[in-house]
Amino acid sequence: MGETVGKLIGLNDEVISPTASLAMEAHNSPSKPFLVTKIKIRHDHLSVVVLAFRGSMLPNDWFGQPPFGETKIDTNKFRSLTSLNDGGDAVINGSFFRRFNIVLDQSSLVKVVKKAIAKKKQVVFSGYSSAGPIAILATLYFLENPEPNQILPPRCLTFGSPLFSDRIFGHALRREGWSDYFTHFVMKLLSHRDGECILCCKLRRLQSNGMQKPVTGHYKKSIIELSPYRPSGTYIFCTGNGNLVVVKNPNAVLQILIHCAELGESDAAEVEKRSMDEHLAYLSELKECLGMQAVVSLDGGPATATLNDLGLSPQAMLCLQSAEEFENGRSRNQDQFRKNKDKIEVELGKMRKYKENSEIRRVGYYDSFKLQNEDDDFHANVSRLELAGIWDKIEEMLKEFEVPDDFERKKEFIDIGTEYRRLVEPLDIANFYRHSKDKETGAYMIISEARPDRYLFIQRWLEHHEKKPFGSRSESLFWADVEQLGIDIKKKKNLQEIKDRIRQLERNMIAWIDVDKSLDKDVLLEKTTFVKWWRDLPHECKSESERIEKLIGEKEKAAGV
Repeated sequence: MGETVGKLIGLNDEVISPTASLAMEAHNSPSKPFLVTKIKIRHDHLSVVVLAFRGSMLPNDWFGQPPFGETKIDTNKFRSLTSLNDGGDAVINGSFFRRFNIVLDQSSLVKVVKKAIAKKKQVVFSGYSSAGPIAILATLYFLENPEPNQILPPRCLTFGSPLFSDRIFGHALRREGWSDYFTHFVMKLLSHRDGECILCCKLRRLQSNGMQKPVTGHYKKSIIELSPYRPSGTYIFCTGNGNLVVVKNPNAVLQILIHCAELGESDAAEVEKRSMDEHLAYLSELKECLGMQAVVSLDGGPATATLNDLGLSPQAMLCLQSAEEFENGRSRNQDQFRKNKDKIEVELGKMRKYKENSEIRRVGYYDSFKLQNEDDDFHANVSRLELAGIWDKIEEMLKEFEVPDDFERKKEFIDIGTEYRRLVEPLDIANFYRHSKDKETGAYMIISEARPDRYLFIQRWLEHHEKKPFGSRSESLFWADVEQLGIDIKKKKNLQEIKDRIRQLERNMIAWIDVDKSLDKDVLLEKTTFVKWWRDLPHECKSESERIEKLIGEKEKAAGV
C-alpha cells in the first residue's frame, strides 16, 4: 500500500475522476459520438485532452450474429493484432467494431486527435459500459498509426466496460508493450454484470426467447468457458468498502470475473438488483474509492485480506494462485531458453564452420549437404537435428502461450532465430529434395505441409519487427524456389508463369545479396545447383543476365584468391 492509482497505472491522479465524469455524461449523449474536455495538470505542466464516447443500450449495438457476435479484426487498420506464431487474426465483437468504424469514418475524431497531438497534449480515450470497447479500439488505432511529432502514447480509461476481444487481441497488446496503456475500472458486483460481454450474447439470446429469470452462476460459468472473449490491459476492481485492487495478469482477471459471476440460486435476484443499482451509481462509488486511495496491486501475489473484500471463495483463491503460477512458469520458460542460447550458439558455430569448409571445396554447403559425400555432411545433419529439437520445443510453448507475450518481439530472440533460419533451413530444403519428398507432400513453400512451422514463425518475427509484409523475408527459401522451378520446367508447366517466377527469383536474389546481405554469395559458386541451372535456362527466361553473371564472376574471383 502507499501508492496511488495514478502511480500504478502511469497516469496523473488528477485525470481519472474528471475522465470518469465525462464518460458517464457522454454515455447518454443523444447527438454527439464523443465529448471532449481539457484537463490542466497543476504540477506536471501537462495538458490532457479527454475524449469520451457515447454508449448504447440497443441490442444490435451489443450483439450481432450468434453465437457470440464475433468477427475477425481488420488487419488493414490494426496490423499488430495478429498471432506471429500461426498468423491468426484477433477476434472481436462485431457490433462494437461496427460502431467504432462509424465513429472513425463519420466524425471529426481523427482531426481532433491530430490537433491535440500537434499541441503536445496527452490524449486519453474513455468510455462507460458499452462505450468502453469504442475507447479501446480508438486508442489502438492511434497506437498503430502514431503521428510523426507524437511525444506521449494515447491512454485509455474505461468504466464498467464489457469484454469484447479474444486471447490473440490481449496477447498482441502485451507483445507490443501496449497493455499498460489500457486501464479498466470494474465494481465488485459489476464484475458480475459489466463483465457480461463474456456472457452478453448468450444472455440476450435467452432473454429474446422469453427467459427473464436471472441466470445462475453454474450456467454462467459454462457460457464463459465457451466464449472467445478475454480480458486485456490493467483491471482495477472497486471492492465496495473503499479498497481498489489492481490486477494486470489477464488469467487472474478472468478468474475474478468468473467467480464474481458465480451466484447461488437463493441470492441471484438480490445480487442482480444490487449490481444494477451499482451500475447506476457508478460515478459516486468510484469517486469514493479514488478519494480513499486504498490501493493494492496483485502483481506481487494474492493479498488475501483485500481479495476477501471481493467475496471470492476459497476455490477462487486457488484459481488466482494457479494464474500467478502459470505466469511465473512462462518467465521460467523464457529463462530456460536463454540458457539454451549457449547450446544454440555452439551448434550454429559448427554450421558456420561447415559452410566455410564447403566453400573452400567450391561446392557450397547446400550442394555438399545434398550429396552427403563427406564426414562433415553427417556431422552437419546431427547439428541440424539438435537445433530442430530446441526450436520445435519453443514453437510448442508459443502455441500454448507458455512464454511471455513479448518473447517474440525481443531482439535477442529475433536475431538468433533469424541466423538459425538463414543458416539451417537451406539444409532442410536440401534434405527434402534429396529424398524427393515433394512427390509425397508437394512443393516446399513459404506455407506448406512440407515446411516446418518453426521457420515460419521465426520469419514472421523478423517481418513484424521490420514492419514488412508477410512473405517479404523469404530469403531462406531461395533453394526451394530453385529446386521447384527446375522440377516445373521439366514438367513443362505454363511457360509464361515460369518466366515470371524466374525473373522474380532473379530480382529477389540480387536484393538479398546486394542490398540487405541476407543471402550469402556462396550460392554463386560455379559448382552449385543454382549456377548450373541458371546457365542452362533459355535466354528469354532471364531478365538480369548481365548482373547475375557479374556476381558469379566476382564470387569465383574471391573464392580463387
